[in-house]
Amino acid sequence: MAMSLAEMAVQVLTTADGREKTALGRRHAATWFAARASGTALPIGTAAPPLRPARPAVPVLLDPRDVPRRRPGTPTGRVALLHALAHIELNAVDLHWDIIARYSHVPLPMGYYDDWVKAADDEAKHFNLICDCMEAADSFYGAMPAHAGMWRAAEDTAGDLLGRLAVVPMVLEARGLDVSPAMIEVFRKAGDSGALAALETIYREEVAHVAYGSKWFNFLCGRHDQDPKEAFHTLVRKYFHGALKPPFNEEKRAEAGIPPDFYWPLAEAAKTLI
Repeated sequence: MAMSLAEMAVQVLTTADGREKTALGRRHAATWFAARASGTALPIGTAAPPLRPARPAVPVLLDPRDVPRRRPGTPTGRVALLHALAHIELNAVDLHWDIIARYSHVPLPMGYYDDWVKAADDEAKHFNLICDCMEAADSFYGAMPAHAGMWRAAEDTAGDLLGRLAVVPMVLEARGLDVSPAMIEVFRKAGDSGALAALETIYREEVAHVAYGSKWFNFLCGRHDQDPKEAFHTLVRKYFHGALKPPFNEEKRAEAGIPPDFYWPLAEAAKTLI
């Protein structure tokens, strides 16, 4: 009997090593899309994912206040920047498999699963691209401490799919669209063509992940007869700790389906005007 998609997701979530986790996820994504292309589909199934995904012994996870500051003007600082990005990408792999497994009891169209399997597969590719860049610089994922708070949004929204969509793709991943151009410029100035190519690929593909969040957030708001903008503001204030930080990449956010009146009222600048 074929393994269900939810069971595949839990397999990924319970694999600790980053390279093994991403290789397994990519195999499962290929299996899913091969079945879809053949005119069939694997069963979605149901599963009980762990509250926290399995993690390798390193990196050591620190409180965000204790993570050393990165100085991107130096080679060591740029490697530290790549390490932080690899950590984000590995968490994103788990977040996208988790959104499949944790809410598998919610009736959703097949397109929902197509989108999140694709996003998880992209994130696995991104993690490996960044790891390759670090290894080219004689480093590796786990060589430095990392942010311990990355999974907090997942835990806070474990019982609320709409909240998960609001906070993870529409806030956290959208933030990635805001900061990516400056990060790309750091590696352009340094003449690091490998890292530059990897970051440009990630930037291009992350727009779609934010768009998946926006699409399914709006879909579920329609199902429950909720106003998307009001629901977004309520859920972000409930689950996201702190204000959103401008400047915003309004062009890419619009491309992903998030209009300014969703995020500006939640921004730090907006609070100073009250």
